Amino acid sequence: MGNSYIARFCAVAKRYPMKEPSQILAELVTTTPGEEGKWFATAKDLKLYGLALELANRTPYDPKTLTRAARDYLDTEPAFALGSAMAVLRWLSEGWGYEVTSGDVVEAYDQAMDAAARLNKVDQVKDQIRQLINSNESASVLFVRQSLHGRIRAHLSFVNEM
Repeated sequence: MGNSYIARFCAVAKRYPMKEPSQILAELVTTTPGEEGKWFATAKDLKLYGLALELANRTPYDPKTLTRAARDYLDTEPAFALGSAMAVLRWLSEGWGYEVTSGDVVEAYDQAMDAAARLNKVDQVKDQIRQLINSNESASVLFVRQSLHGRIRAHLSFVNEM
């Protein structure tokens, strides 16, 4: 059996072809309590987008991977892309991520706004992001807020000009 989560899934699925992939994955997720987010890529690859987002929001997951999912699925699964981007912003606001830059925050924001535009949810998503970056004064929230300062200001200026 391989070391990755997808390899674990494939090995089990091969042994139990009579079981639904979603059932196998659900059972595997229970074997790694506290690490549910690590099954995100497996759920995504199985096109179980709702489950993938649930897993990505249950425990921290790599923000760069979530941002890549938001970018890659923007055209085909905009709701999934939006959920992935919002999960990035949430986890970054909670201090998760390795070698995170302001550019990572801005990229997640841009992906969220692009997906929101496709889903006709721009105002709703802006409100969610505003609530997130004003939720507290922790260092990680301040980092996200400062990273997005220019983007949010640009959006407010655009709205005020209308």
